[in-house]
Amino acid sequence: MAVLLLGGVVGDDVPSMTTTFNSVDPRTGEAGPAHREATPAEVRAAAAAAEEAFRSGALRDREARIALLRGAAARLRAAGDEIVATAQAETGLAEARLRTELERTAGQLEAFGALVEAGDYVEAVIDTPDPAAKPIPRPDVRRMLVPIGPVAVFGASNFPLAFSTAGGDTASALASANPVVVKGHPSHPGTSALVAAELEAAVRDAGLPPGTFGHLAAAGTEVGQALVGDPAVAAVGFTGSYAGGRAIFDRAAARPEPIPVYAEMGSVNPIVVTEAALRERAEAIAEGLTASVATSGGQLCTKPGVVFVPAGAAGDAFAADVAARLDAGEPSVLLNERLRDALREAVGRLEALEPVRALGSAPPAGGPGFRHQPAAYRATAADLADAPELLEEHFGPVVLFLSYASGDELLAALARIEGQLTGSLHAQPGEDVAAVVEALAARAGRVVFDGFPTGVAVTHGMQHGGPFPATTAPGHTSVGMTAVRRFLRPVAFQNAPAEALPPELRDENPLGIWRRVDGELTREPL
Repeated sequence: MAVLLLGGVVGDDVPSMTTTFNSVDPRTGEAGPAHREATPAEVRAAAAAAEEAFRSGALRDREARIALLRGAAARLRAAGDEIVATAQAETGLAEARLRTELERTAGQLEAFGALVEAGDYVEAVIDTPDPAAKPIPRPDVRRMLVPIGPVAVFGASNFPLAFSTAGGDTASALASANPVVVKGHPSHPGTSALVAAELEAAVRDAGLPPGTFGHLAAAGTEVGQALVGDPAVAAVGFTGSYAGGRAIFDRAAARPEPIPVYAEMGSVNPIVVTEAALRERAEAIAEGLTASVATSGGQLCTKPGVVFVPAGAAGDAFAADVAARLDAGEPSVLLNERLRDALREAVGRLEALEPVRALGSAPPAGGPGFRHQPAAYRATAADLADAPELLEEHFGPVVLFLSYASGDELLAALARIEGQLTGSLHAQPGEDVAAVVEALAARAGRVVFDGFPTGVAVTHGMQHGGPFPATTAPGHTSVGMTAVRRFLRPVAFQNAPAEALPPELRDENPLGIWRRVDGELTREPL
């Protein structure tokens, strides 16, 4: 078997000194195929090829980019059976979940293709000249967004498709005319290699240079650190832990020329439930919350980890109901041994806190592989004053209920919460919840009403981001069409001759895109 240049399945022709690592089936703990880690020379070569592709200008051809994005989507669907089977063996995620994720991945590639076709993502603005303007004459100024250069993308463990090799970061970077180099996640190297092969084929089919897309396999941190430090790389997209995101952010900031890092680093995604909501629909909320906590092993960046419930009988009964539902569930398969061990340690710290008590009585998970029993815990909102550790993220099927005795106590507790991806509220019509909504909006990128944060739609209006430490760039989203904005920068052309202007800014508007001309949106030529 041949070796994929930038880190693939190991064959007999691999030199003895090559660094390799194995995938592991988290359902059994058994090692899978060995994969070769990319070398420093290959990291440099991938970054250099991306830089050359960017400088060539080939990606500025929007028809070629549309063909790439749509072709990649078609290829992923065609290879779906092999991709899903491999991902199952490497992640333990259910086939139905993975097939849904594959379709989401293909769908968002096509959605970004449609965005490129529409063309107005460049935010073209034209201010025509006015020699009579006061206090000084106004020049002709034309502004638009342009691509920034090669983007390093780090695959995520919990979404082997939608947030990894061909995921949202890759799709949005390619759509905005930037080459991509992916550092594959070690938890699913075979899946990454299969997806990378389809992307590489789509690049060829679209007539784009090979450096348009590159893939590097690695188990350790050295490859990622080298990629972030390479002078050819202009930005980074990352989804993962706080420790990983912060390390990448610090490495990028330490470069002679610092670059932006768009890191999503986790969240406890607080939910507030009012007493009126419990009176009207406690059972429905409990059912939805249980699914949101336990689905996919609770290994979702939007999993609700902290739920504020009213003190008293209604809140107690609600928490007990959710705990019983979690008890009745099968132990969850976690993505890898490291995550299983980290969750055990985090839960151990939670259980050691004096005000915390466990709800439910299910025994710890046993059996093969990397498993954890879904579980619920209880404390009070007032306990946050002396035990801020209660707000630690537990990446897995674990939820903490915090009871609040009054509205003021609830608001005081919410004020102690750091930046989050989401905040949710279950209330009834007519309740005065303005202060709660304001508190959640101040700390989260998305506020969910009468629903649950898991399940992030890929739309123009979606905001998947939030204040630090949820992300390193709260002004942006990693999901949805405006994710392209991360990998673009504005350039204004002042008094430029017509032949020097890009098509998007020319008088005749040859692309027919929406533009803001003298403050008014129009598609008409000047």
